[in-house]
Amino acid sequence: MPYLDGNVLAGAASDLFAFDLTTTEAQCASCYDIAPLGRSLVFGPPMGFVARCRSCDSVLIVVVERPEGHAFDARGLRWMRIGNDAHAAGEKIRP
Repeated sequence: MPYLDGNVLAGAASDLFAFDLTTTEAQCASCYDIAPLGRSLVFGPPMGFVARCRSCDSVLIVVVERPEGHAFDARGLRWMRIGNDAHAAGEKIRP
């Protein structure tokens, strides 16, 4: 099945978050890989988007667009780092 670049999440998540979801670093709950969500493998639309881990293919997040609003599920993540100043400064990130 063909997938989209993880940067497609920017549009879908812009109504949900005041920050850029694609540059947000996160850790996969299954394999512990750490990467910006923009590097995930994304499947969708028409109903929404499913972002899968680039390393183990586990589901990281699901964003569903509905007429009455959005649904967001991130149970595939151990954590998300918002405002990633340590990484921007070149520091090593530890899991």
